[in-house]
Amino acid sequence: MKSHFRAVFILTFLFFAFLFSSCDVSTATKQSNANAKKPLATPQIRSDKPKIVAFGDSLTAGFGLLEKESYPYLLQEKLQAEGFDYEVVNAGVSGDTSIGGLERIDWVLEMDNVQILILELGANDLLRRMPVSNMKKNLAQIIEKAQAKNVKILFCGMLAPTNVGAQYQRDYQMAFPDLASEYKVAFLPFLLENVALNKDLNQADGIHPNAEGSRIMTENIYKALKPMLAK
Repeated sequence: MKSHFRAVFILTFLFFAFLFSSCDVSTATKQSNANAKKPLATPQIRSDKPKIVAFGDSLTAGFGLLEKESYPYLLQEKLQAEGFDYEVVNAGVSGDTSIGGLERIDWVLEMDNVQILILELGANDLLRRMPVSNMKKNLAQIIEKAQAKNVKILFCGMLAPTNVGAQYQRDYQMAFPDLASEYKVAFLPFLLENVALNKDLNQADGIHPNAEGSRIMTENIYKALKPMLAK
């Protein structure tokens, strides 16, 4: 019963958050188009180190945060503290969709020594009410391109609000675990676990984590990522 109510609250949160953020879609799209071929990177990138590429939208890019508050930067610090010798690359683009990710994944995978891809896309497909079948196809191709280069994948899922309709909601939410199962990749069901719903952990828009929320999001990612790491 407790988990049921939590799910309802999360979906309600997403409903209002998406309503609020939809007014910024055109601005985010312009930013995405302008930066599609130039992912951000954390400082001191060295081509001889194994790389973890954080590939996604504004949640990955660190929208509204300082670079040192973004999850890729925090993940880099966490890995170093735990004795893991990886370089984390921030390949997040605010406003990016699954098709935008597909269009730039080849460029990203051309970097030297990419070992792991953290794939976080789909929220903006939901905002634009893109067909789930198209999103799923795009994400599948991204996964296939990474696997063709023997890159391990941590795939991040997302939830849909109730106002999109019951069928769309079911199809959207099942797309992520279905793909994870089909391609046998590591799966993080909800990136914003313990962050969503908490106004103290989010920015004024109600959907993007603030600095403290980003730290919790980083812990969520690290827990799912750690079994994939090698010292």
